[in-house]
Amino acid sequence: MNLSPLARRLNRILRALAAGFTLLSAYAGASDGRLDIYWVDVEGGGATLIVTPSGESVLIDSGSPGARDSGRIHHVAADIAGLKKIDHYVTTHFHMDHYGGAAELSTLIPIGQVYDNGLPTADPDNDPRDVRWVMLLRPYREFIADRRNVIHAGDMIPLRSPAGLPSLTLRCVAAKQHFAPAPAGAGPNPIAGENTPKPTDTTDNANSIALVLDFGPFRFFDGGDLTWNTEGALVTPVNRVGQVDVYQVDHHGLGLSNNPVLIHSLAPTVSVMNNGARKGTAGSTIEGLRSSPGLQAMYQLHKNVRGDIQNNTADEFIANVPEKCDGNYIHLAVDPSGLSYSVSIPATGHRRTYATRIAAERQPAKLESGKETSYPR
Repeated sequence: MNLSPLARRLNRILRALAAGFTLLSAYAGASDGRLDIYWVDVEGGGATLIVTPSGESVLIDSGSPGARDSGRIHHVAADIAGLKKIDHYVTTHFHMDHYGGAAELSTLIPIGQVYDNGLPTADPDNDPRDVRWVMLLRPYREFIADRRNVIHAGDMIPLRSPAGLPSLTLRCVAAKQHFAPAPAGAGPNPIAGENTPKPTDTTDNANSIALVLDFGPFRFFDGGDLTWNTEGALVTPVNRVGQVDVYQVDHHGLGLSNNPVLIHSLAPTVSVMNNGARKGTAGSTIEGLRSSPGLQAMYQLHKNVRGDIQNNTADEFIANVPEKCDGNYIHLAVDPSGLSYSVSIPATGHRRTYATRIAAERQPAKLESGKETSYPR
């Protein structure tokens, strides 16, 4: 179709306006008082992006080396969240699917403060025969950042709390199998007796950094790849974390992790699993989640396509159903009051709203339609 010069100019203006509205929508979290969390699909690795109401950002883990994972993280950070910089970056532990993408990501977007357990000088899984670590860790050790920090249990990652909004904190509750003190007045965990240890895990998974994000009443737990015994020690004999609203399923949903005593002590309303199509969703993990008191919804980045397909949530709560997928992400947005939050899968149109635990105690959670929340597990 041939357009006149005026029509072509009007068409360009309309396209620019449409792009502007899309951009404003994507950047809304930095200006409307929301707290945003994005789970980036790095195919069974870890990459969780937090954007605070003041526009500060925290990236927890960076997936694997290569253009795929760093590119997906950059797309969500820059194109969806509107970020110009990753202000804080945390490596929970030194396995390649958690730290491998950081060096390449740093060439795409500046990285400010880096937090980890300190650079290992040998294989962190304690294999003295593995002499590759000097080579494997070099890109991570040398990527450009404003500053590097060794984090310890009890440390806070400094975040600004905008005036007029709920208090915002990000606290390290576990690092290298050391734990933050329990909250004042915390008594014995009533289910501590159900904790059954497994053989000791000697890999770096057990050393994972675990973080708790508080935004007023809203609470989120990210434990990296913590394994069974460390998870149990974190919440017994005293629960050092307390209850949370959202639980990022430890270790991609593997059965080496997700001690039901941890899950049931945290008692989340929503879980989000950063699994792969053939990684995670162990039967013991799914059972631990389904049996957790108060759980309303289980989200997964991928559908489990192994033979044990019963170990899945409903397709509606899965970002990527086909094994060969587009790398869809999951997005959580917390209301400025901290009393409710919405979880969405933008690529599929799924969106559900949940009340935080404190709000639910006051009044049953309501959806935008006015109906009470009721989600299949």
